[in-house]
Formats: sequence, C-alpha cells, structure tokens
Amino acid sequence: MEAVSYIILIGSTLLIVSVLTSYLALRIGAPLLLIFLGIGLLAGEDGIGRIAFNDAGSAFLIGSMALAVILFESGFDTKLASYKAAAWPAMTLATVGVAVTTGVVGVAAHYLMNLGWWEALLIGAACSSTDAAAVFFLLRVGGITLRDRVRSTLEIESGSNDPVAIMLTILLVEAATHGLASPAAIVGELALAFALGGVMGLAGGWLLVAFINKANFETGLNPVVTLTFALFIFAATNVLGGSGYLAVYAAGLYAGNVKLRGALELRRFHSGLTWLSQIVMFVMLGLLATPREFAGMLLPALGVALVLIVVARPLAVWMCLLPFRFSVRETSFIAWVGLRGAVSLLLALVPVLGGLENGQLIFNTAFVVVVVSLLVQGWTIGSMARALELIVPPRRGPVERVELELPGNADQELVAYTVHGKSPAARGQRMPRWAKPSLVIRAGAVVPLHKAKPLQPGDHVYLFTPQHRLPLIDKLYGGSRALDQSDREFYGDLVLSPDATVEQIAEMYGLPLSLSNARLTLSDLLRNEFGGSCELGDRVRMGGVELIVRDMDEDTITSVGLALEPVRVTSRRRPLYQRVTVIGGRLRGWWNEHAFRRWKEREKLRARQLAAPPPVAEPPREERVESRNEA
Repeated sequence: MEAVSYIILIGSTLLIVSVLTSYLALRIGAPLLLIFLGIGLLAGEDGIGRIAFNDAGSAFLIGSMALAVILFESGFDTKLASYKAAAWPAMTLATVGVAVTTGVVGVAAHYLMNLGWWEALLIGAACSSTDAAAVFFLLRVGGITLRDRVRSTLEIESGSNDPVAIMLTILLVEAATHGLASPAAIVGELALAFALGGVMGLAGGWLLVAFINKANFETGLNPVVTLTFALFIFAATNVLGGSGYLAVYAAGLYAGNVKLRGALELRRFHSGLTWLSQIVMFVMLGLLATPREFAGMLLPALGVALVLIVVARPLAVWMCLLPFRFSVRETSFIAWVGLRGAVSLLLALVPVLGGLENGQLIFNTAFVVVVVSLLVQGWTIGSMARALELIVPPRRGPVERVELELPGNADQELVAYTVHGKSPAARGQRMPRWAKPSLVIRAGAVVPLHKAKPLQPGDHVYLFTPQHRLPLIDKLYGGSRALDQSDREFYGDLVLSPDATVEQIAEMYGLPLSLSNARLTLSDLLRNEFGGSCELGDRVRMGGVELIVRDMDEDTITSVGLALEPVRVTSRRRPLYQRVTVIGGRLRGWWNEHAFRRWKEREKLRARQLAAPPPVAEPPREERVESRNEA
C-alpha cells in the first residue's frame, strides 16, 4: 500500500512540475514538449531524481493509449474545409513524404552509424513522422497566423502521417527479424491495414455519433463515452489486423464534422486530455532514456539529425509539393516545420520490443534526433515565418462560444465579443436585428441595452446567433477589416431594385419559388417576412441565394442586396453523409422548380394565344369544289 502511494506521489509531482514549468516555456517561447522531456531526464536514473525506469513494454502500452487519444482529438478538431484546401498535398506528404524521409535518413544512418540496412531504415521510419501538437502550440505562443492552405497542409500531414510511419516501422521490424516478405504480400498487408482501418474508423465514428445523439446522456457523461469509444475502436481494429491509429483518426474526423450533442464541451475535454497525454508520454520517455549511453553514439546521431533537418525533410517536401503550385516561401516553411516528437520516440521502442540487437541504439538515436529537432526547429518557427513573410493579420472573432442544446433543430450559439476599437460597432454603425447584443458589460458592470448605445471599445457584448451568421458578426464587432458599402459578404454580390418582383428574380437566376409569392416585390417579400418592419442587414433565404436589406431611408427599403454564395462559418461541421430528410428537401426543391417552370411555360403560351389574331375560317369542302368547277 505504501509503495502504491509513493508511485502516485511521484507521478503526480512530475505532472505538477511539468505544468508549472510550462509557464516558463510560455514566457521564453521554448518548445513546451522539450520542457516535459527534460523533466523526465532530470527525474531519471541519470538525473537528480534517480528514478530507475526501464520497462519498455509498459512505456509502449501507455504511449499507445496516449497516442490513440491524441489522434482522435487531431481528427475531431480537423474540419473538412481543411481537406478541401489541402487534402492532396498533405496526403502526398503523409505517404510519399514519409517514404522519402525514411529512405534518406536510413542511408545516412547506415553509413554514419555502421548499421545494417533494416536497422538503419528503422531509424528513418521512426523519425519520419511529424508532431502536430508541437507545431501548432509554438505557432499559438508566437502569435503566428498562417495562410489557410499552409496551415491546413501542416495540420492534415501531422495528423495523417502517424499511421503510415507506424505501419512502415512494423513492416521493417518484421523484415529485420523474419526476413523480407514478397512485394505482393507487403502490398496486400498494407492495403488490408489501411482499408480495414478506414472502414472501422468511419463505422465507429458513425456509431459514436448515433449513440450520443440518441441516448441523451447527462452532459458530463459524453466525454467518457467518446474516450471509451476511441480506445475501443483503436484496439478492435488492431485485433482484426487493421491500422488502429488510422481508425481512431478517421473516427474523430467523422465525429468532428457531423452534428454531435455537446460538441464544444467535447472539444474542450479532448484538448485537455491531449495535453495530459503529451505530458505523460514525454515525461515517461524521458525517464526511459539513459543519457550515459549517449556518449559513444552522440556524434553520429547528431549527423543523422542534421541530415533529417537539412536534406531529408526539404527533399521530401519539395518533391511532394512540386505539382501543387506552392510558392517557394511556402514550400520552404513547410520543409522547416517538421518537428519530431513523442510519436518518433514511441516508434523507436518497437525495435526494442521486437528483440533487435541494436534496438536500444535505435531508441537512443531517435531520442537525440527529437531533442535536436525541438531545439533547432522548434525555437525558430516564429522567426522563420516572419523572415519568409508568411504571417497574415489574425482574424478577430468571438472570444467565447457556447453551444446551446435547444429543443428541436434550433441551432443557436451564445457568443461573446470584446468590441474592437476600429469595428463598425464602435464607430456607431447601425446594427442589424440579428447582430444586436443581448447583454453588454462595461468596466465590469452590466449596462442596460438602452443605455449602452453607442458601444465603446472594450465593451463585452453577448448575443445569440446561428452559426452561419458568425462571419458577418465578426466584421461588426471584431473589426477584422473595415466594413463599407462595398463589402460583398455583408451586403451581397449584386444590387437589386426593391420594386423588382420575386418572379423576375427567380426567372433570371433559375431559383425555386412558391407561386403565392410570384407577384410580390422584393420589398414586400422582405416586409412580409419581418412583420412589416425591416432593418438594415435583414436576410431572407431564397433557394441557393439570400436577399438582403442593403439600404433604407427611414422605413423604406431603397436597395436590396443579392448574395449569390451566402457566407458560412469556416468551422461549421459538414456532414459526411446526407440524411433522408435532407435528400427529401432537395427533391422537393427540384420538384417546385420544375413545377414553376411548367407554370411559366403555360403562362407564356396563354399570353401568345391572347395576342395572336383570330384564325380565318376556311369554307366547307363542297364550296371549294364548286368554286374550282366554275373556274
């Protein structure tokens, strides 16, 4: 009992020290994961803690569970919009890039460390995976905002190259211990692992979403359900012969892009759990390392790290991104941001567990490579982004978002803004009704809404809004850029006359239309929608477009805007499948459009018939015969 208490005390102390030292890392901009690794080294048998820990099996078990949690959160936090922007280049880096990095680093390890080819390639495979958490933490600490395509490429690559590196490592260990299988067998095994991993991941993600949405659990129980499902999907896929790491990533990707109850709370939970997993992995791997064994292999390992940073990673990135029209600066930055982390150390344990003769040497080499990567690349990400001029102004949006579980399909969020000094709200611009705050806090005190006008810079405003309004409200309160009459997202792409009829607009743009609204003017349609009282910025959906109150003279609408592609928030969850109700709605819309066109054709035909002169009646046939005889 006393020994158990000592173990718990030591473990919790290491975690507390890791969390407290993270404050120092934030102040000096140091790679936080390097701090965790250093704490493990200091607490190890060669450090001041003198803790002897050499159980590679337990370390691999704990690390595998932690990595499954990290990959689930990585998929859960990845939006399909990112895949749309950077799917092909990122997946090319995650597959071809991993293979190229493995080969180049393997050649360097073979000649620098006098290892056999299989063991040298194992070093390359272990060091071929990048660490997403390290990259994006350093970007946030440095206040770095990258272009969407560059950031999406790094995000998707970091989340999807782990399964590829893991499968490659396992195949190389099998080749080193039992000999190389036939190429057909290798291709078949890889295809089975990835196919089964993808299918199991999507099926598990669908089951997880259906379970949470239908069961209606207590809110605090949902994180427990997602965690257990993630571990179950990971383990079950591995048992069946698939890639559990790919499966858990795919399950998180699915769950994060469909409607899921309590999604924001789940994101917060898994974000914190991911940091805990990172801390546990790095501290544990630091304890497992034995620095006194580094003396005889330090210089060759430093040479391998140098080849990885200067040759292997840049070569792989340039080869993979050449067809995708990245600029030289963007390619250079992606090549530099190739931080190695806990996954590399975890993969380096596989040769140790496989009983390879130089297994411990492979782990020590990977340990040195990770430390050098965090020191050299991790400390220079910010300066490299600034030197390559890739930093863009940050988007100012809501400082807090709370998803509300309302009855039915009333998807609303409570968002909080700090009014920016250059925002339209602070300049006294009139706010649309859908952007008016529900609560204003000024100088720490609640201000009644009728006394809060005009809003002042620094005011905290709270308002309820649907998700698709968020980008527009960002412009009003966040001051991401000036909002004027040329702002297409807010006022629409085209300017229409308020006297134009709905029928004319529907015919011009091929929109579905209810026949009861065909003769209404746009002004009347908007007034009917809002009970006769319209305000600037009011919007009405009409098929695939939106009609917007663009300008008003007192209570009269003087111009109407037409948004051809209504803006949608970039983080909006997009379903991977279409429900029956959605398909039915689209079919009804198609039928209404078809019926409207047929009605228009009948109306045009009737109009032509009314305008045509009456036909001249021909004489009977007998009269025509008599007239010919007389002639």
